[in-house]
Amino acid sequence: MDTLGLLRAIAALIFVLGLIGAAAWAARRFGPGLGLAPKPKAGRSLGVIESLQLDARHRLVLVRRDDRQHLLLIGPSHSTVIEGSIAGAAPSGAGGIPGGPP
Repeated sequence: MDTLGLLRAIAALIFVLGLIGAAAWAARRFGPGLGLAPKPKAGRSLGVIESLQLDARHRLVLVRRDDRQHLLLIGPSHSTVIEGSIAGAAPSGAGGIPGGPP
């Protein structure tokens, strides 16, 4: 293989790696639906407030239903309500963590 062929192969490799990087950046930036997913409607009565991955198979999910919140533990073979019918969220100026900094 001559020098020109080697340079062409290296340039093609760099170009392909750049395309893969650009595709990964676009997937992270715009999400799996690439921005085409419908926007959530205002005034919906059901929604996920927050989610926390505990380990590879278990997740804690805080779900809002109307003016109540429910804390769920979700696993591969079961779902458990940890705390149900939590009163609605505190006012936005309340700090969020009881006894914590405002």
